[in-house]
Amino acid sequence: MIEWRIEGRELVSCNCIVGCPCQFNAPPTHGFCDAVVAIQIDQGRFRETPLDGLRAVAVMTWPGAIHEGHGKCQVIIDERASEAQREALLKILSGQETEPGATIFNVFAATFEQVFEPLFKPIEIDIDVDARRGSVRVDGMVQVTGSPILNLVTGSEHRARIDMPDGFEFRIAEVGRASTQASGNLAFGFDDTHAHFARLNMSQNGVAA
Repeated sequence: MIEWRIEGRELVSCNCIVGCPCQFNAPPTHGFCDAVVAIQIDQGRFRETPLDGLRAVAVMTWPGAIHEGHGKCQVIIDERASEAQREALLKILSGQETEPGATIFNVFAATFEQVFEPLFKPIEIDIDVDARRGSVRVDGMVQVTGSPILNLVTGSEHRARIDMPDGFEFRIAEVGRASTQASGNLAFGFDDTHAHFARLNMSQNGVAA
């Protein structure tokens, strides 16, 4: 197995209510799942291939709960990536060179029945995990704007976190909300639904403690 590691930040947006019941082993809010995952790699490598500064976006949909399968996925890779970096990112994101069940990439890969050919495009990502704010843009394909939850009474920012001591994606995620539009092979949109912001630190063995 090839050794790899990525440290960075992610912004995830899905069509569930804020908090996302899927995070707690409950069915998705509307019985199906549409989601966008955007990753900014601050430091990373795949064996000797550096991945620092690269970005990736995955647009995904499932007709039921994620674990029931039959999902579809469109991966978009930073056009700045070299051929070696593209190959490395695609192997990581498709769950290859990873212990079974150790990362979100490996787990999700087992639920897809259709994966479209990867696209290589300019990706704009701005993620501030602590502020619970972020944006993602892939021209003509993806637009995500993430922001904090607001208190229903006072209108002030409300902070909540998801703590996953044994998670395969993160250990702690800040919960927010987002408005999302996706087009292309997978098209959907939703407003003011679940988002989470997290720091990533994972390898072929899973999420670092």
